[in-house]
Amino acid sequence: MYNIVSKLLIYGDMPKDSILMELSDIYKKFREGSQSSDELRTRVYTQIKHLLQVATDYGFDRNLWHNYLTFLLITSENPFSITCEKVGANDGSVNYFAENDFRAFQQLFRFDFSELEEKLGVDCFTRISNYKAIGKKELMYNKNVSEKVQALSGRLEQAKDEKEFFDCVTGFYRDYGVGMFGLNKAFRIASSSEDRVEFCAINNMDTVMLDDLVGYEIQKKKLVDNTKAFVEGRKANNVLLFGDSGTGKSTSIKAIVNEFYPDGLRMIEIYKHQFRDLSNVIAQIKNRNYRFIIYMDDLSFEDFEVEYKFLKAVIEGGVETRPDNILIYATSNRRHLIKENWSDRDDMETGNGMHRSDTMEEKLSLVNRFGVTISYSKPSQKEYFHIVTELAKRNGITMDEAELCAEANKWELSHGGISGRTAQQFINYVMGTMGR
Repeated sequence: MYNIVSKLLIYGDMPKDSILMELSDIYKKFREGSQSSDELRTRVYTQIKHLLQVATDYGFDRNLWHNYLTFLLITSENPFSITCEKVGANDGSVNYFAENDFRAFQQLFRFDFSELEEKLGVDCFTRISNYKAIGKKELMYNKNVSEKVQALSGRLEQAKDEKEFFDCVTGFYRDYGVGMFGLNKAFRIASSSEDRVEFCAINNMDTVMLDDLVGYEIQKKKLVDNTKAFVEGRKANNVLLFGDSGTGKSTSIKAIVNEFYPDGLRMIEIYKHQFRDLSNVIAQIKNRNYRFIIYMDDLSFEDFEVEYKFLKAVIEGGVETRPDNILIYATSNRRHLIKENWSDRDDMETGNGMHRSDTMEEKLSLVNRFGVTISYSKPSQKEYFHIVTELAKRNGITMDEAELCAEANKWELSHGGISGRTAQQFINYVMGTMGR
């Protein structure tokens, strides 16, 4: 195995503590006789444990070794894989090196562990070649990743030679991309250095769709129209969804990502204290073959908070033009995002019938940089009852409509007032407590 791994060029830059590199070193020590059987056995068990952990995290099944190697291939972001993501595997000299690497991976797919198992008295590699997961469907938060990895793994197992192997892998890059962006819908960020951020996949994202949000048809259409233009490569605007709490602003953003994920839309959620990292986030995603929504939930600023100035510079007004594959979608309970006070008008100037306040202009300039603003107002009581009855119908609740609305009215009086969120909470209560 060590000789095979040493031939990797494009895909050879892996951490020394990765499963593949550790197993390679185990084989090297095994051939040299430089470690005892007990030491080697312990090291093998450690890597098998790590492999089982990966399998549990991603819901892998059947041949875990093949799944792991496939996972390495589709998450390895290198110049070759990123180029294939953007323009496909065109003819080029780099293809020669890629085919050599894929020949090595094909040898790893067919690697025979029997000698090591016999010498060390273990059978773990045999076991993981036909692995049956327990509670796989119930525990899987990474179903999307699992299905893609296992489907590609099956095709790679059947590949006749490195050229067919090459076509399978590069076809995946073209269709889905490479790295975690190709496998996941949404991400959060963590700072890793002064000029880099780490993208952390959100694996248990809400699967809500726009049809699940009752009402607000005009608002949803505005959001869909803007997002559709964006993913199709046409001009689109940053979007601010503002209005009363519990009216479905955040749900609409999640639903829009679920709707357009197959078209290459991805979401990066960023919090107010991370606005200083916005430039680094944009620098790392601007050349990728995806459309990114940078999502800011419940956006608002107090007088003493100056983070909004970072946001203003990024949205529009900085020296560098915002890339075409990035938009900012934000939700807020405030129409103007920044808290306003009467003191903001202390610098009011009046002349020639005009009234101007620099402080007010400064605060309003942020919201003006969102080309689309969509209002989500609190529903009327009639609309509230419509939401309740529609949700009841979808969830199989057969309570008489008049009784249902009367109970919903009692519920909202003691649970935060009329809103879509209150309606959903009431339906949850009916389904759970009342056994309907």
